[in-house]
Amino acid sequence: MNRLFKRGARAALAATFALLSCAALAQIGVPEMMAADSMKAIAAGKDPIPGPRSCFWSRGPASGDPYLNVAYPDSATFYWAATFTVPANAKLSIEGKFPHSRYMSFISYDGKGVPIESVADYLIKPIAGSSNPFLSGANRASANRDYSLNVVDAKPDPNQPVGMNIVGQTRGELHTPKYGPTPGQQVILYRIYARDNGTDETGNSGLPVPVLTFADGKVLRGVEACGALRVRQPLQLDPAAMAVPMGQYHKMLEAAAKKSSTFPATAPPTWYQQLDRDALYGIYLGTPLNPNARKSEGGFYPNLDNQYIRTIVNRRLGKVFVLRAKAPTTPHTVHGDAKMGGGDLRYWSWCSNQGFANTRVNQCVHDENIPVGPDGYYTLVLSRAADRPRNATPQCGIAWLPMADDGDGSGDADVTVLQLRNMLGAGEFKHAVQNVVTQRSMAKDMGEYYPQGRYISTSAFEIAVPCLIEKR
Repeated sequence: MNRLFKRGARAALAATFALLSCAALAQIGVPEMMAADSMKAIAAGKDPIPGPRSCFWSRGPASGDPYLNVAYPDSATFYWAATFTVPANAKLSIEGKFPHSRYMSFISYDGKGVPIESVADYLIKPIAGSSNPFLSGANRASANRDYSLNVVDAKPDPNQPVGMNIVGQTRGELHTPKYGPTPGQQVILYRIYARDNGTDETGNSGLPVPVLTFADGKVLRGVEACGALRVRQPLQLDPAAMAVPMGQYHKMLEAAAKKSSTFPATAPPTWYQQLDRDALYGIYLGTPLNPNARKSEGGFYPNLDNQYIRTIVNRRLGKVFVLRAKAPTTPHTVHGDAKMGGGDLRYWSWCSNQGFANTRVNQCVHDENIPVGPDGYYTLVLSRAADRPRNATPQCGIAWLPMADDGDGSGDADVTVLQLRNMLGAGEFKHAVQNVVTQRSMAKDMGEYYPQGRYISTSAFEIAVPCLIEKR
């Protein structure tokens, strides 16, 4: 069995058990005593899953290896999930400190993993005496960076814009409606993108704390609130929320094979917007898009502040895939810039992923780590490590991402999913993925920022793209 597959399988198994309470473990055949011993070991700090968690943020962190690796995480990002139920007539708020990072957000989801609402960092009003370091021009090193956000059991305005930087607005509530059987379940994901160098997974802010207030005025904070919030309840999850079920994925492969031996991979590549889940399946099935489909929601616990395009790469068309495009500008924060800058986007990245039935990220590279030439363009190479061109290095001005040796992780060793994220497009930047009108207009709408890709051999790339390091 391939090493990458075994590592992904271990992470998936660990993630599954992390989702379950002692009672739930007993229900699936794990003795109550063994389950209790496991929970005691975790409480004693002998947790087999790395990274900080709390009783409230009990699922995570997710990211690239060695963390939980599922639902296409960006490997420069850390994700935590809270699963809970606010008692009747009680109110929940989340209190924390803004992290030292490029971005953070709270996003609510339903039982299918479809996002309901995002409250991104810049929308959160700091408490009196603190400042929000994510506002343009703000002091990113401010010592006073506290905030509070209310969680309400209601649906948001369905016409809220998503994916764009809504300048001048603030929000004090995250709409997180209950779903499933009574008393209902609520889910929030907390994200931190591109933490500053030298900080921990939380951006040196720690994890936000739940504060539960009852109708009689009684207040429970942190660990004291977790029991009343039923944070250890099993996750009521649609099987397709984190990955396409294997049976359905194989039906998609069978449909694609009728079109060609490499479909949906094409040369030159075909780029697809992330819309609803039917559009995701349609990449393989070839079904028409719903022109009214909501953008972004069809992925696996997607981020509403991002918009995505992706292509399917098949190395039977060429062992090396290379693309070139103009680079949007973003704030530079990784090295701890003193003030929050601006740009075309808040963040953008490329990620190499396994197939839709696996949803494991191989690796990502984000804006600050992608070499950009004096003409404003960048070159990205995707290949297996064994096929990597010798000049596909940052020193030669080239970004590189790996294909997994087992391909899609579900039976096709030649397939990789390549995905571009654009986060919080500024209103004046017209070429963000957020402004793509239709699939057919994508190249026109993105202009110079649209990725032009082709397949090539390792040796041909080494000849065609000379290293820019000066030889003396």
